[in-house]
Amino acid sequence: MIAVFKHELRGYFHSLSAYVFGAFLLAFVGLGAILYNIQAAVSNFEYVLGYSCLVFAVIVPVLTMRVIAEERRQKTDQLLYSLPITTTQVVLGKYLALLVVYLIPLCLICLYPLVFAQFGEVYLPTSCGSIFAFFVMGAALLALGVFISSLTDNQGLAAGIGIAAILLNYYSVSLSEYVSSTAVGTVAALWVICLLAGAVVRYLTGNRNLAYWVSFCSIAAVLAAYLVDGSLFEGLLPRIMTTLSLFERFYVFVNGVFDMTAIVYYLTVIALFLFLSVQSLEKRRYN
Repeated sequence: MIAVFKHELRGYFHSLSAYVFGAFLLAFVGLGAILYNIQAAVSNFEYVLGYSCLVFAVIVPVLTMRVIAEERRQKTDQLLYSLPITTTQVVLGKYLALLVVYLIPLCLICLYPLVFAQFGEVYLPTSCGSIFAFFVMGAALLALGVFISSLTDNQGLAAGIGIAAILLNYYSVSLSEYVSSTAVGTVAALWVICLLAGAVVRYLTGNRNLAYWVSFCSIAAVLAAYLVDGSLFEGLLPRIMTTLSLFERFYVFVNGVFDMTAIVYYLTVIALFLFLSVQSLEKRRYN
């Protein structure tokens, strides 16, 4: 795993990926700090992080689009399978390299509240808590990017899907106001999700029968719950969209509340997408 980690880290700094990622993140946060903290003379640095979240929709896909897709395109992923390490160690080595690239500009961002505290009254616990949550949320989005990169050998396609997925998650709370809140609409949406889950299982395992059973059982479970008590589905879809939003949970930290449930949710998202990335690579290995 250490060898994969060092190789990936070396590759990021020998190309423009790490520099573009760091430059965009620092520029976006720095511009927000100038406009909000300095010109407007406001001491709440955490609000700058709240406004800067949207930059992840660009910089995360740019950084993660090649992490596995490029290996598949050049057929060098076959070399990874021949190494005396597990697929899990390969994915973890690549992911840890991404975290280091992300941490470097974030360490510079950590200096902002300390500098502002020399010239005004800054509530450091809220700022530090928001920076920590900013890191964990970014780590969750990086895990999502790794999974998307594992699905294709086209870097452009991986970047496009990543941008769309992050933007959808970013605006999910706003979109939840326009989706159907009726029980029937919620059931229909859940059925679509069940079919998509079956498609993911089919892709990761190559087992058509298992995919059919996953879709059929989940659809039957939703239908049975609706027949037992349809009122449970009233307004459920908007609540699900709000609950699944990574960005909405981050705003709780910006408002001065350190929410441990949000941290647990971020860690769960990281574990889920890294697990799916491992399964995606395992499927290709056995094929």
